[in-house]
Amino acid sequence: MRSKVGARAIGIAVLVAVAAAGCSGGQSDLQKWIAETKKKPGGRVPALPEVKPYESFVYAASNLRSPFTPQGRTRPAPARACGECAPEPGVPRGLSLDTLRMVGTFKVGPHFYGLVQSKDGSCTRCSPATTSARTTAK
Repeated sequence: MRSKVGARAIGIAVLVAVAAAGCSGGQSDLQKWIAETKKKPGGRVPALPEVKPYESFVYAASNLRSPFTPQGRTRPAPARACGECAPEPGVPRGLSLDTLRMVGTFKVGPHFYGLVQSKDGSCTRCSPATTSARTTAK
């Protein structure tokens, strides 16, 4: 047991001696390069740019209507009985909603309209008041 401990201690001592010998030599070229570099004139660091002061912003529209709340009528129109609903001329009836596609919106005066295209390519102008005019655009 003593021989194993003694051999381990000798091995560690040899490794430390080899490491110390490796670090001690070969620095003359490094010292020479440092001396040459120190002889050269140093460079100038450019001045930092001037920092602009922060310009604060005051939100002055806090007393106006919020853009996230609906404008105008907030209650839905009352539902009509089925006998009161009459088919309007020019409105495509009997089409599945899967075959219709909204292709655009526009505004004329105060009225908003949507354009709905059916599978055959015809477009229908629709409004929230359900008045429609059919136009064909293929």
